[in-house]
Amino acid sequence: MYVTLTIARYTTATSSAGIASMAFFRLPLFFQKKISFYKLLGCGKNGTFDKTPDLKQWGILTVHNSIDDFKRGNKEDFQQSVYGSSLTRWWRFFKCETWTLLLEPTDSHGLWDGKKVFGELPKNTEFEGLTAVLTRATIRVNKLNAFWSNVETAAAGMATAEGFITSLGVGEVPWIKQATFSVWKSKALMKQFAYKTNNHAEVIKKTRKENWYKEEMFTRFRVLASYGTLNGHDPLQGLL
Repeated sequence: MYVTLTIARYTTATSSAGIASMAFFRLPLFFQKKISFYKLLGCGKNGTFDKTPDLKQWGILTVHNSIDDFKRGNKEDFQQSVYGSSLTRWWRFFKCETWTLLLEPTDSHGLWDGKKVFGELPKNTEFEGLTAVLTRATIRVNKLNAFWSNVETAAAGMATAEGFITSLGVGEVPWIKQATFSVWKSKALMKQFAYKTNNHAEVIKKTRKENWYKEEMFTRFRVLASYGTLNGHDPLQGLL
């Protein structure tokens, strides 16, 4: 099983097209036979869970059983083989900057919309290389205040943590269905931040004790390829 994540960044003048894409893209993605699951995602401004949306930046996550038919040459060929021509023409017309990652899920626990969307995976594997992490949750309405008052504490120090490369705050529904996607030089360094950094570890304990989430999922990925740029550069340049 394979996963693609594309982040499209619009200009200030075309940001309304980013909003419109969340409706327009649903039909071609629904009819794309190669895709078994997809989510259209908004983005936050600060690279983690964020109340403030970035209206110039939007994402798509898709799941595929095979990548045998994907063209691996350049960004546009790869994107078109994954999503179809409608989406790539849209991005080209609105002069979007796009960054696409090809990922392979390695280990996971939890559900997304009640499903194991990445298939049956172990909770842990021995893979220790370049590691991407998706942490998502549906927050209970009566726990929204507790969640959002602790977000800054949980994220403190991530950008300067050893092994950190980049992160994105994404979400399906503002405030309620939120996710953080991050990339690390190794699983060991990611775990060092997640479980040995006091602030982050304490917030994790709170989520369990106070039952903040109606649904949650944590998944790690092997990063197979990176296409395009975000804010002028490929965050993984030289690492693959």
